[in-house]
Amino acid sequence: MKQTVVINVVGLTSKILENKELFISKWCTDNKKIATIDPVLPAVTCSVQTTYITGQWPSKHGIIGNGWYNKEQSEVQFWKQSNKLVQTSSLWDEARNLNPKFTCANLFWWYNMYSSADYSVTPRPQYLANGLKKPDCYSYPSELRDELQQELGVFPLFDFWGPRTTIKSSKWIAEASKYVQHKYNPTLQLIYLPHLDYCLQKYDYKSNEVQKDIQDLDKLLKDLIEFYEHKNITPIILSEYGISSVSKPIHLNRILRKQGLLNVRVENDTELLDAGASKAFAVADHQVVQVYCQPNLEKMLMSLLKEVKGVEEVLDKEAQIKRNIWHERSGNFMVIAKKEYWFTYYYWLNDKRAPDFSRTVDIHKKPGYDPVEMFLDTQKKGLKLKIGVKLLLKKMGFRVLFNFIPLNSELIKGSHGRTSVEVSEKPIIVAAGNNKKNVKAIEVKDIILASVFGD
Repeated sequence: MKQTVVINVVGLTSKILENKELFISKWCTDNKKIATIDPVLPAVTCSVQTTYITGQWPSKHGIIGNGWYNKEQSEVQFWKQSNKLVQTSSLWDEARNLNPKFTCANLFWWYNMYSSADYSVTPRPQYLANGLKKPDCYSYPSELRDELQQELGVFPLFDFWGPRTTIKSSKWIAEASKYVQHKYNPTLQLIYLPHLDYCLQKYDYKSNEVQKDIQDLDKLLKDLIEFYEHKNITPIILSEYGISSVSKPIHLNRILRKQGLLNVRVENDTELLDAGASKAFAVADHQVVQVYCQPNLEKMLMSLLKEVKGVEEVLDKEAQIKRNIWHERSGNFMVIAKKEYWFTYYYWLNDKRAPDFSRTVDIHKKPGYDPVEMFLDTQKKGLKLKIGVKLLLKKMGFRVLFNFIPLNSELIKGSHGRTSVEVSEKPIIVAAGNNKKNVKAIEVKDIILASVFGD
């Protein structure tokens, strides 16, 4: 077996590699073979990573997005972490069958918890009874969490997601990967570096902010790749998707509500989506939504969805089957946005009735993905002072609503999820043993196994 490390650089594309001054650009062209990957539908984190790891389409492994509507519980559930949600075996299971001495370390790839990987680390904040959310992580074996945080400090959760996202979280993951390599020396390591994902959603590609973040990540990649190459461990670089420019949000749930199809219930003068009582509603996930509806409304809804401005495709069950996406968890329709468009989860018609969690960072309560969580509401007067006061109150143990997220979807500059993108915005894989210029997402697993075991 040949030791291999797979570094998942989210958002890395041939467009970024056009900058020949970058270390990663030079490394990728230095006797390495760069291939584009045909994006998975939907091209979102959980679906893509699971497809890479299992070598199966979402129709088989069941991960149809970053979240979906749990039909039994009548709840929209996002960003769950149990590996039991994945309904097919993973590459480490196959590798262990080929050689029982094979070991795998999973550093921050999704569905990390309770998997059959030998070692794992993933974000897992503490939610205290007083309302405080404390940064933390989960690991297997459990003592690894304590060792890492003693060595590197507490996992910087608020630099990983939210208005304060910085390179610090990716640096922590990189250093944790080195620690795991030193301690366990696994045959295969999977590493997730999320930094580009967030800045490319917040800013224009040519902005100073994005260019600085690319430079910062490039330095990190140089350090990480040289660390593994010095140990004679073969690096594979890949990405999940490219980030495309967007400027036009689609509020599909508001459209459904105006048609009398989406129900809300009022609590404390705010509105909560009542999915179980709705005739139809949409679960938004970047540039793709799953629309769930009563079966007798399908014909009418198909016509309605096709007329929505910014919609590129409406896939019913038959069309989803042909695209390898339909699963029992799927909606009646998958709706895909046109270029420059993306979907919000917003369902209220008046911001004064928006639920309390809408202005907070709360990835589990929101019935859809909300990239606006990466911004602070700068329209609030005395914002810094208010944040400071509430932080102090939180640390003192008081329950405080940290409601500083704006309700302005126009802020978002980049998104992903659709598959009809330019070649320069497709995900890539750089693996010395791969001879193809273009690969299917389900072929990534075999490329990784080939690096470990040979052809």
